[in-house]
Amino acid sequence: MKGRILKGIAGFYYVETYEEKVYECKAKGIFRKTNLKPLVGDDVEIDIIDEEKKLGNITEIFPRKNQLLRPPVANVDQAVILFAIVKPNPSYNLLDRFLIMMRQQNLPVIICFNKQDIATASEQQELHDAYEKCGYKVLFISVIEEKGLDELKELLKGKTTTLAGPSGVGKSSLLNKLVPNAQMQTGDLSRKIERGKNTTRHSELFFVEELSDNVDRNVDINVDGSADGEGTTCDTYVIDTPGFTSLEMRDVTPDNLMQFYPEFAEYEPECRFGGCSHIAEPDCGVKRAIAEGKIAKVRYDNYKVLYEELKNMRPDYSKKARR
Repeated sequence: MKGRILKGIAGFYYVETYEEKVYECKAKGIFRKTNLKPLVGDDVEIDIIDEEKKLGNITEIFPRKNQLLRPPVANVDQAVILFAIVKPNPSYNLLDRFLIMMRQQNLPVIICFNKQDIATASEQQELHDAYEKCGYKVLFISVIEEKGLDELKELLKGKTTTLAGPSGVGKSSLLNKLVPNAQMQTGDLSRKIERGKNTTRHSELFFVEELSDNVDRNVDINVDGSADGEGTTCDTYVIDTPGFTSLEMRDVTPDNLMQFYPEFAEYEPECRFGGCSHIAEPDCGVKRAIAEGKIAKVRYDNYKVLYEELKNMRPDYSKKARR
């Protein structure tokens, strides 16, 4: 029987079949031998052990179209990264780290800023200017007042979207609006440190009925991971993921960091030196564009912070750069 993993907790995986039944499953030992771990979003084959108790075993994981490390999910079409405009103020460093990770996976990102109801116009404008200039879709919403949600829903329709962001920004509250029967626990914001309490402990995939067409969801998964039938193209899913306070960048170096700042590319031909890092070199086209307001200063400031962090992680880098 074929299905999709909704969530995984402590070695147990909850698989919804295309007959819309949910089975508690364990993964066969063969996956440990091949170092393949089932992920939320995986299309799988299961053997039924006990129909009455809805128990089964995962016997096959179909090929993934993609796989994310953080959050650890598979087969997604896009990511929505949710931050608050204020309370807590957004961490540009954390946001840029997430964008770098998603660019490495070639995954489209929608940047969504919540709490529009308590933010000023200038606070919103600063965020808009910083991230729309680098090619990202930027939305401002108020979950509590339900403003901006219609536009967001249109962007989610017919896709599987991973919803990510730090704690306390309204992720669970947003999910409750999208999937009313999810009954997610919402955390209170800590007044002392203005940081949310993380109430989501694991990634979980939710079917968004309101945004899905009324089609037969009983589709067949082919060996290559594709599907026969209309269900997978018309159904809408959202994967809720645990909040995070830090993200590790992998396979990013001081030399390739600039590739993850797409707004730099237009001005790099104006740099005097080939391979300009846009840090200390004179006559730099990128730094000139920043001075002229063509590139957001907040993005460049964060680029410098990440550049220094990456350089310090490689003690030999400074010596190599001087040769």
